[in-house]
Amino acid sequence: MTDSRQIAGVSAAWEDNAHDWLEWARTPDQDRFYWHFNLPAFARIVPPPGKRTLDLGCGEGRVGRWLAEQGHTVAGIDSSPTLAESAREAGGYDEVVCGDAAALPWPDNEFDAAVAFMTLHDMPRMQQAIREVARVLQPGSPFAVAIVHPLNRPAANLDDYFTEHRVDEEVERRGLRMTFVGLDRPLEAYTGALCDAGFVIEQLLEPCPDAAALERAPELAIATRRPFFLHLRCRLTG
Repeated sequence: MTDSRQIAGVSAAWEDNAHDWLEWARTPDQDRFYWHFNLPAFARIVPPPGKRTLDLGCGEGRVGRWLAEQGHTVAGIDSSPTLAESAREAGGYDEVVCGDAAALPWPDNEFDAAVAFMTLHDMPRMQQAIREVARVLQPGSPFAVAIVHPLNRPAANLDDYFTEHRVDEEVERRGLRMTFVGLDRPLEAYTGALCDAGFVIEQLLEPCPDAAALERAPELAIATRRPFFLHLRCRLTG
């Protein structure tokens, strides 16, 4: 098993890399997988605006700003002080909290929708975070999740698929560098945690870029040959 100290350090690593991530996420068209592929596919499972939407692991806030443009009233939480403050300053949220997703500061039944976009695989206490989402959601509320596909991992980790691994991936693109830090887990770790918390999985999608996306960003062609992302549309029972 991965050393528990390494796993616990995943959240701290995002604070360490926060300024690199701000430059990466906010440089126009730098994160082409996000703009031309992952976000447009995720939009198909995002619920319509309701009373209040939780953005779990909001980072610097680009998903929350997009949700606000769609009419959502959004509250965000992130463990990185730098990223939480950046999301707060950029606007789009009615509230941004720097805190632990496994110990949400809101009361029961506070929200009628939640999203976790590319964040659950960065959370050492993922199961507890999902239980907390269930606590603050009203019964019957939707929860939209995007994660790195469990099969999209280094070959060594794929050979030991059922063990949790920390991943530190350094990427350089268009003159910018970013170290992505997360946890490889098997698919059943996520589906099991969701079901244990009272969620029913309504849809499981493995998005693939369409022709229009490939024309805008030819490098997306790699995602037509193997899975990159996994999207889950869930609903809280009860």
